[in-house]
Amino acid sequence: MNLENNIKDVISKKLEEGIVEKLIAEQLESGVKNALKDLLGSYGEVTKVIEKQIKSVMIPYLEGYDYSEYIVKLDHVMVEVLKSTASENKNILDNFKDLMIPLDKKEINISEVFEEWKKHVAKNVETDDLEICYDDGEPTYYDVTASMSVEEYERPRFSSSMLRGTVTFTCDEDEELGFELPVYSWTDIDKDKWRIDSGFLESHNVQSLRKLSEFEIFLMRLKQAGTKIILDSDYSTDDEVEVVKRPEVEWS
Repeated sequence: MNLENNIKDVISKKLEEGIVEKLIAEQLESGVKNALKDLLGSYGEVTKVIEKQIKSVMIPYLEGYDYSEYIVKLDHVMVEVLKSTASENKNILDNFKDLMIPLDKKEINISEVFEEWKKHVAKNVETDDLEICYDDGEPTYYDVTASMSVEEYERPRFSSSMLRGTVTFTCDEDEELGFELPVYSWTDIDKDKWRIDSGFLESHNVQSLRKLSEFEIFLMRLKQAGTKIILDSDYSTDDEVEVVKRPEVEWS
């Protein structure tokens, strides 16, 4: 009986402290949270209602908006992207086409090669640091200096009939533009004529067509045709070259 009385006393005390109301409130709060979670979830009824109202406002507005301005901008962006991605491929195709044109030239004077170098310098010299001439009406850059020199190496002991050398092409105003062309000559066969060494083709091949200049393609064609170079001028020569590019001048 004492145990039963104690149980009754505990229950009465808890009831008086409002435990029932507290538990109901906790469960009610939990039920409301779960219900709201379901209603506001991805597939909840409230979510569907809100989504329906948003669609009813946004879709007519978006459908009636004038996108012509953005279409023009998009068209411009697409053109620029196509130009940038196609330019490298165009250069490859142009170089490949030029490289495949047969060169029926058994011999060429070194002075002719130098003329091609001068054309290359005129078109490709870096102009950022060049001075501008204002004397003759339209502003131009002052002429730059294109140079060519030939250096012969000592003949190796094991082959006294073979002579090696290097033709160096430079531009005083643009050091990055110049490069060296390895050449050789069999003195008992070629006399005073030179051949382009195969080392040139090792660094200038089909895989690098994207980067090759017109002058380098010209030299590759000489090599492929087996054209011999005749030294018809001094081993060292230079000349003034008119720059093709014109400066952009802002008149104040």
